[in-house]
Amino acid sequence: MTDPEAALGSLVQQALAAEFGAEYASTDPLIRPSGFADFQANVAMSLSKPLGRSPRDIAGDVADRLTSAPTVAAKAVAKAEVSGPGFINITLADEWIAAQSAQQLADPRLGVALAEHRQRVVVDYSGPNVAKELHAGHLRATSVGDAIARVLEYLDHEVIRAAHLGDWGTQFGMLIEHALEIGEQATYDQLASGEFTAFYQAARAQFDSDPAFADQARKRVVQLQAGEPDTIRLWQLLVDDSMEYLRKIYARLNITLTNADMAPESFYNSMLGDVCDELERRGIAVMSDGALCAFPPGFAGRDGKPVPLMLRKSDGGYGYDSTDAAAIRYRLTEIGVTRIIYVVGAEQSQHLQMIFELARQAGWLVPPATAEHAVIGLMTGPGGQRLRTRSGEQVKLADLMDEAVDRAATVIADRYADPLQRSQIAEAVGIGALKYGDLSVARASGYVLDFDRLLALTGNTGPYLQYATARIRSIFARAGLDPADATGPIALGEAAERALALRLLGFGRAVTDVAATAEPHKLAGYLFELASAFTVFYEQCPVLSAADETRSSRLALCALTLSVLMTGLHLLGIPVPDRM
Repeated sequence: MTDPEAALGSLVQQALAAEFGAEYASTDPLIRPSGFADFQANVAMSLSKPLGRSPRDIAGDVADRLTSAPTVAAKAVAKAEVSGPGFINITLADEWIAAQSAQQLADPRLGVALAEHRQRVVVDYSGPNVAKELHAGHLRATSVGDAIARVLEYLDHEVIRAAHLGDWGTQFGMLIEHALEIGEQATYDQLASGEFTAFYQAARAQFDSDPAFADQARKRVVQLQAGEPDTIRLWQLLVDDSMEYLRKIYARLNITLTNADMAPESFYNSMLGDVCDELERRGIAVMSDGALCAFPPGFAGRDGKPVPLMLRKSDGGYGYDSTDAAAIRYRLTEIGVTRIIYVVGAEQSQHLQMIFELARQAGWLVPPATAEHAVIGLMTGPGGQRLRTRSGEQVKLADLMDEAVDRAATVIADRYADPLQRSQIAEAVGIGALKYGDLSVARASGYVLDFDRLLALTGNTGPYLQYATARIRSIFARAGLDPADATGPIALGEAAERALALRLLGFGRAVTDVAATAEPHKLAGYLFELASAFTVFYEQCPVLSAADETRSSRLALCALTLSVLMTGLHLLGIPVPDRM
């Protein structure tokens, strides 16, 4: 199966070479979707100056080549016409679209080619912390990062998922000391019940109000860093209980992160001294006010002074900057990744750019390796404010999921008499709606949480796409057929059939675009357009009551649509109930 845009691009390049010379064979044909045809080639404008001719004349010559070649442009082009200042509007042949659709249906990968150049990629996302519950702000980085990882893996890249787990640092002296104060069993019971926030807040309150406790907590940090056995055991208790909590949350969210994917800060602890020594030896890190700092070029504060990365504090301790420096060095030089994608909020932008520049200075980040910040915008409440409870605390992610599922149950309540079935489908619809709300918006953009919109059965929502799959399944159920048995052949007699088939052929490009840009909303948008095209097809083209050959063709289009929707939703991590 051939991607229509790629096929047309190649044909236009062949026409350019034949008309103007071989040196134009690699010219970007600038293929774009068109409102006046299937696609538009805008290449003529870019060639006007080098060829010394008007764009319309150039476009006319190319259009003639596309429609008068001996093979009529590989039987793909039905019509090529010049419009405006030099646009070439191209209409594909129905027979070509049908043939490509049949190939797509027979292809287990649905026309999605494996990556031409396989990469080892780290996707750093979710950002959990030990002894802290995930809050609503974690949802986007977790959902978006997981979708990026799924897509890259589908294209056969080697993906290393990394949830940078905050499990080290000064706060653990406070937490361990609090565990000793209340007793290990009470600690275990509280954490096992998921009350991490209450545990952390109690420890912080005691730290802030009791000087003796605070002093002992600071000493406990030293013991932790020194590997004192009893302190390490209590630290491990906090880690283990937190991992069990995260496992349950990720499973409910259909997130692919496992315990093995945790990238804990403690892992890099033994590397910090060596990283600092290397950077100091190279003259990249220098002493400043008693601390070891690096000053990557191009970063200045409001006062115009260079902004530092503090690699080693004046007291000899290490912090966030040093851990991130160690992590990027390890990933690039020890495990040989060629691409790192950090899926975190915009507030981390300068910090990450400084880490990237430090890595370039140190010779760790060199081509072809790349590092990028996949910026995540905020999900907010009405008025653009951060989501808060009435008491002003951050909304827990678990509570947000519960609310989504409860509201979904209300939306579908009149469809199911069986409480268990209603509960199961409400879980899939509620979680799917919540995640799709994140994934359907450009990741760098913020959006307002509106459950009525997210749970709507119409529009660009998770439930709309889930319902589209259920509708197709119902067609096959009524026919007494398995979708796998619908093999065509495919023929396109109606405009809605043609529009659906053409949209289906765009699946491969949608997937590869996500991989290239780390922007899952492009796949979400494609799936919505596909579901919308299917809705028109469903309303205008009877399937089961059609004549034999037409019925067979339309069932094949239904089966292909179902496969593409199911695969696309899986890549986004959206659960799909069997019925709705």
